[in-house]
Amino acid sequence: MSRARVALAAAAVLLSAADTYVVVLALPDMMAGVGLGLDELHRGAPLVSAFLLGYVVVLAVAGRASDAAGRVPVLVACLLLFAAGSLLTASAPDLGWAVAGRAVQGLGAGGLVPPTLALVADIWPPGRRTVPLGLVGAAQEAGAVAGPLLGAAVLAAAGWRAIFWVNLTAALVLTAALTVTGRGGRRARPGRRATVALGTAVLAAVAVSVTLLPPRFLAEDVTAGTILVPLAGASRWTSPLGLAAVLLAALAVAAALVGRPARVVGGALRRVDLPGAALLGVALAAVVLTFAGAEITRSPVDDRWPWLAAAGLVAAGAFAARQASARDPLVPTTAVRARGAWGALTVNLLLGAALVAALVNVPIFARVTRYPDSQLAAALVLLQFLTALPVGAVAGGWLSRRLPPRAVAAAGLALGAGGLAAMATWDAGALGDPASTVALVAGGLGFGLAVAPVTSVLLAVTPAAVHGLASALAILARTVGMLVGLSVLTAVGLRVFARRQAAIGSPFELCPDSPADCPAYADAVLAAAVTEQQVIFAGAAACAAAAALLAAVLLLRGPASAGPWEPQPAQPRSARAATDQPGGPS
Repeated sequence: MSRARVALAAAAVLLSAADTYVVVLALPDMMAGVGLGLDELHRGAPLVSAFLLGYVVVLAVAGRASDAAGRVPVLVACLLLFAAGSLLTASAPDLGWAVAGRAVQGLGAGGLVPPTLALVADIWPPGRRTVPLGLVGAAQEAGAVAGPLLGAAVLAAAGWRAIFWVNLTAALVLTAALTVTGRGGRRARPGRRATVALGTAVLAAVAVSVTLLPPRFLAEDVTAGTILVPLAGASRWTSPLGLAAVLLAALAVAAALVGRPARVVGGALRRVDLPGAALLGVALAAVVLTFAGAEITRSPVDDRWPWLAAAGLVAAGAFAARQASARDPLVPTTAVRARGAWGALTVNLLLGAALVAALVNVPIFARVTRYPDSQLAAALVLLQFLTALPVGAVAGGWLSRRLPPRAVAAAGLALGAGGLAAMATWDAGALGDPASTVALVAGGLGFGLAVAPVTSVLLAVTPAAVHGLASALAILARTVGMLVGLSVLTAVGLRVFARRQAAIGSPFELCPDSPADCPAYADAVLAAAVTEQQVIFAGAAACAAAAALLAAVLLLRGPASAGPWEPQPAQPRSARAATDQPGGPS
């Protein structure tokens, strides 16, 4: 039963990861669907940044809440949030509703990974958990492959809204499955309550979707359409259907929380430092908006960065003061004191900075050099890297049961650095050479190899009572590394491009007889663009090499464990079962 929950949680992680990538593919259609033109990309950017903001802000809270309330209740709550966000996005009549839906989706998606990793640590002892950690990591990375493929298939058969209806359906199915496995097979009453809650939630979802985006036959029917007529004001939520949707949603929440779940949730909220969580959320939001809101062609940071930085620093200072005085701080001082713990977070930070260069710049390089007219062909180039990632994640978990995890992590990161270093030598014709495939596969395998061992060391050297929080901090470190790395590396590359382009001269100087058709100028601009990408790959390779060195030095045994790779006696069956119950040991 416990392992079935891990499988379901891993499927939920894959679903949320796939959604992250599918939206990038569907963004043009989404913008058109909410009334934006392709020339209004700046207004459509919140469809991406709102998800990222929700994802980052909820990480620490979800991890800490899972330490207090148990893993499954937090997973179920986050899946319901993800389902609600999918519903709002699928039904969105305008940009505001779509952005709100994406933010709620981000809150749900961000809360899924930390409890899943912590659940693995609850069930398997340190010496045996690397393979399941690798499988969870593989599920997360497989989302990068499945997302674009699923999105392309759905977009070919239906509109962009169908993507989020699929998300809603999958999230509700996973919620029901996790709820059923949480019954323990002895008491029927919680199962009936869960069934009532889920059925009411489905009815509420249908009512909300019809309220937000009524089908044509209903909106145009004089008699049946009266259920959409506002009873007061102009808001659809005051219509009979809107009021019914609100009532059904309230009943679903009440049915889900009545009895023991309410006590579990209430106890968890009392144990989570909510003021500290709010302060940390503000500080993280400042970081996200500083880098995610940047117009990178001009600056690596948002134009409002002085105000954002000031707000972030004030919030971070207040958060530190709060943690020093809080009775039950969000981030206890002992949580990441061990060298292996803060070493794993540092490695994750650099890993994120290196990984994002491949994810973003490999397709850009392909468009610039070989496939200027085909986004699909450029994406297929990246697919070689992405396919190797989950394979490496599983292999890294398997190898870490036989070798010290720090050795596996360091070797994997060194291999990833080598792949990026090879990409830094690519010229305009590189993608026609099989050596480019070798570099892409080596890079993907290398980064994948590091996923499980780094996480296993982190969980081995932190107390079991904060495994959810530690997992959240690991994901947070990698996400912040990706944000900062993307902005900084791109800004450096653009500066190199600008200098190279300024030295080219104008087409009138290079081709005075035919300036409108000047191959020499086009070749020089292409060479400058290739140099820009080479610089970015070289910077990412340096980040990966630094991560490999730190992994070899810092990912050592800590005081909280006998060591991440030493075999441990299996947990008693009763202890495993207890970790699955809300409020059980974690």
